[in-house]
Amino acid sequence: MISTGIRELKNGLSRFVRQVEAGERIAVTAHGRVIAELVPPSRGSRAAVNRQYDVLVAAGIITPAAEPGLPPGDWPRIDTPTGTVAQLIDADRGER
Repeated sequence: MISTGIRELKNGLSRFVRQVEAGERIAVTAHGRVIAELVPPSRGSRAAVNRQYDVLVAAGIITPAAEPGLPPGDWPRIDTPTGTVAQLIDADRGER
């Protein structure tokens, strides 16, 4: 496993990504301590997600969408107030 600091990773990101693509694992360090690992994706990661989805549907935990795309037009419209988050929080608190 290759080890690199954050600055070196940032400066050579393309090189490190190519190494990960080639199957190498890279430990990212900060102040000498490993804080993350860059690893190649597992070969069946997408298939595993799809299998889990099928398991949840079969168990009745989730229901697949009847049709792909946007929600039906008869869904109620949800209007949100205008303003910044700070303004909305202040108004909710009765401030200003």
